[in-house]
Amino acid sequence: MRGGIYVLNFYSAVFIDQLKRGRKTATIRLGDKSGKYERGQVVWITVGFRHSPREKIFTAVIDDVEVKPAGELSRRDIEHDNPEFRRLEDETKFLEQIYSRTIAEDDVVTVIRFSQIVEPPRAHLGNGETPHHN
Repeated sequence: MRGGIYVLNFYSAVFIDQLKRGRKTATIRLGDKSGKYERGQVVWITVGFRHSPREKIFTAVIDDVEVKPAGELSRRDIEHDNPEFRRLEDETKFLEQIYSRTIAEDDVVTVIRFSQIVEPPRAHLGNGETPHHN
């Protein structure tokens, strides 16, 4: 596994709520991204534009990385990427907007599934009173 911190960044603030509520648990990226992301890798999930400040939404672990032709995207793949979509045509149009080009059924895409890492609350030491020395 590679070292360093990796980021899965989303460009639209529309996704912040979906990410925070656990409704968006995957991303579909154009091309083969298996050389960059792999199962078990820890990443930051962020939202923002390139060369601009980005908001860290949470830390996540990559659950699965699957490379396939766009035409083989399942309904589950599509719903986990965008809970508002159900059909391949909707997802394809969405990808075309992001990548500013036509997406054919044989174009390779990578489905990256992730789960939020929930950190336990910090332990509160003591009862807040000044310690007594006996």
